[in-house]
Amino acid sequence: MNSLNFTVTEYLERLRKVKECMSQKGIDVLLVTDPANMNYLTGYDGWSFYVHQLVIVSVDEEQPIWVGRGQDANGAKVTTWIDHEQIRAYTDDYVHSNIKHPMNFVADILKEKGYAQRNIGVESDAYYFTAKCLDTLRADLPQAIFKDANLLVNWVRIIKSDAEIEYMKRAARIVEKVMQTGIDSVQVGVRECDVAANVYHAQMTGTEAFGGDYPAIVPLMPSGEKTATPHLTWSDNRYKQGDLVILELAGCYKRYHAPLARTLVLGEAPQIVKNLADVVVEGINAALDFIKPGVACEEIEQVWKKTIEKSGFIKDSRIGYAMGMNYPPDWGEHTASLRPGDKTILQPNMTFHLIPGIWLDNFGAEISEPFRVTENGCEPFVNFSRKLIVK
Repeated sequence: MNSLNFTVTEYLERLRKVKECMSQKGIDVLLVTDPANMNYLTGYDGWSFYVHQLVIVSVDEEQPIWVGRGQDANGAKVTTWIDHEQIRAYTDDYVHSNIKHPMNFVADILKEKGYAQRNIGVESDAYYFTAKCLDTLRADLPQAIFKDANLLVNWVRIIKSDAEIEYMKRAARIVEKVMQTGIDSVQVGVRECDVAANVYHAQMTGTEAFGGDYPAIVPLMPSGEKTATPHLTWSDNRYKQGDLVILELAGCYKRYHAPLARTLVLGEAPQIVKNLADVVVEGINAALDFIKPGVACEEIEQVWKKTIEKSGFIKDSRIGYAMGMNYPPDWGEHTASLRPGDKTILQPNMTFHLIPGIWLDNFGAEISEPFRVTENGCEPFVNFSRKLIVK
């Protein structure tokens, strides 16, 4: 029996939009290798993306074809809406083989379906689509024309359905609990790894009403001088009096994320840390007040920049990005970014992580807000104190 997170009608509408984009780009067949895009179109959900798997979408066929490892085929039958005849599994001798490649199996399917001379789109920059994948396909299908379809599905995903928004709201309820757990757990003398364990427990248990899923990014929680950079995890060191600690965590529900970052200090915060945190919060508040449908992503960054320029602090990286449903290693959608030059126009039910962290030579501060664009403005997903936490 299938275990679907959405109605078949919603999956068919997603597929219709993707096929429309394919037609506009002259693509007859699309090979979807991004696990989030596979999930988006079929519902497939498994930790199997470490081996090659994909979904074949044809503009001529009503249903896509799922292709993956034999032992994962039953997972496709359980989690997807497509007919079982559309689930095609390769034998285990394809896995990590020096003799043949799963894309040989895919090429045989494409030949069988009469696609050997068609325009075939590939997600050229997807994490799990390798150079070997494309080389194998080209060798087996010399008459096919391969086209770059990178992020085609991602851009369809950028506007969420109401059902998707509801899942993100549940993720937000989880991250509120997760962040409070992290803050409560950080104490002088406590090991960083023990705080990480508490965070993981909170992420998985979720709330009494619904449990959590594993986020696409592990807990990011640098402390001390490590706060000068954003993407460090934890060690077995013990927290010390005066430590600055950044927690960038997420709640996840049915693969949909609500990320959240806060900065805390154990003891009295130095004035420069207070000043930096105040500047970040002031910029966030100004950006959130400005956001509404019809404005461009770059305009949001301009508002942020203008708000903080009097402080003397400078941020040379984007202040946010589209996010939602995803798998490791990232909860971002790799589409719109809140930065100069991004002219993407906001529309209702686009969802972003506004994270204008600033990292200096010896320390940094991160305070963030995930939000959705509404009909008239924006709505933060979480309800959590937006300030420097002093313990």
